[in-house]
Amino acid sequence: MTRLFGTDGVRGVANQKLTPELAYALGRYGAYVLLNKAPRERPRVLVGRDTRISGEMLEAGLTAGLTSVGADVLQVGVLPTPGVAYLTKSWGADAGVMISASHNPAADNGIKFFSRDGFKLLDSVEDEIEAVINDKVPNGKLSLLPEDGLPRPTGKDVGRVYVQADAVDAYVEFLKNTITADLSGLKVVVDCSHGAAYRVTPRVLRDLGATVISLFDQPNGTNINVACGSTHLEAITAAVKEYGADVGLAHDGDADRIIAVDEQGKIIDGDYIMVICGLHLLEQGKLAQKRIAVTVYSNLGVRAALHSAGGEVVVTANGDRYVLEAMQKQGLNLGGEQSGHIIFLDHNTTGDGVLTSLQLLAVMRERSQPLSVLAQQLKKYPQALRNVPVTDKHGWGANHRIKGAISAATEQLGDNGRIFVRASGTEPLIRVMAEGADSGMVNEVVNGVAKTIEAELGEQR
Repeated sequence: MTRLFGTDGVRGVANQKLTPELAYALGRYGAYVLLNKAPRERPRVLVGRDTRISGEMLEAGLTAGLTSVGADVLQVGVLPTPGVAYLTKSWGADAGVMISASHNPAADNGIKFFSRDGFKLLDSVEDEIEAVINDKVPNGKLSLLPEDGLPRPTGKDVGRVYVQADAVDAYVEFLKNTITADLSGLKVVVDCSHGAAYRVTPRVLRDLGATVISLFDQPNGTNINVACGSTHLEAITAAVKEYGADVGLAHDGDADRIIAVDEQGKIIDGDYIMVICGLHLLEQGKLAQKRIAVTVYSNLGVRAALHSAGGEVVVTANGDRYVLEAMQKQGLNLGGEQSGHIIFLDHNTTGDGVLTSLQLLAVMRERSQPLSVLAQQLKKYPQALRNVPVTDKHGWGANHRIKGAISAATEQLGDNGRIFVRASGTEPLIRVMAEGADSGMVNEVVNGVAKTIEAELGEQR
């Protein structure tokens, strides 16, 4: 079989790559790996999903696999991914599973696991699950459903399914208790993306006193992320201006991220949110180690903003799992990505778009400042990006002329800039991005490196 697990669980077109048979296998063999050391005779696995039409189909296959090895399943229905993470830990489940493909199109879906402490699985654990599947399923032919030598309990020992109708209530109460600010008087536009937060975010904000205009909150199974949500901000930007709102909040399909819009209609991405919340925590003496963790894609202005206030920034590889890893190793309580996937580790174990929204609104309230003013704390460095078509992107990093051009650009930018060059994962392109205090110099170094790549690897060589 080809590798199943990607950067965020197993994803693919539902009923094509991500089939019910694969969901069954992930449930059965995932349970075998995760639960063989469970502290109880009948382990419990909490399962949630977003609003995709394929969610119930995959939930059924996954549940069959879990119960076939004797695990009880707690079905929480439609719930944001961070809600699954939180309830897995707080309800004492032995593992959690979320069925979602986040911001991907409705035809896609995904399955990702959480350990009993609410954290996403380590790469090594995913590798172990995949190894068991490869071992137990001959030639990857999942449709054969072979006898695999794993336990097959019968009678009273077969796993049972419990529908947990109070999951949304429990998650909402948790969220409300993460802030003390009264949100009365705030007018908030929420783009629910027809996704997992459609029953959560508007309710939480209204309970805390805000006036809420809720958009894209009528999921039908196929409209998730369609011209809405955190990757399509045109509608919420227009709505903030139309309603004279104080802020707009746009989720992705599983609500583990958030992008905000200020009262003037300007987009406030994850970098802005981390600076606003990070500097507020720093001023209060609550920013652990006086440090936040960001990925290589965060703007250099984030580092400058924290440094000017006496804080620091830790830079990780791209991906929220690497942010979390750095946070845990260094004892940090705030980190995230420019995409709006932000982790407040004092409150939850993964990125939580609803929780992040509340933290941002609480800062607005406590500072008595509009979002546009708070956002001025981050001065973004000029950025330039070139996508260079190449005939072969493999091994580009070993090309001596390209390496020399990157080194020269790095030296030219100095301590106040950086250049980042990588191959596209899906296209025959080399991406060249640079940042720096001087926009002219940034464009100059990007063009210089791009020309060298074109000369060495380009289609017109």
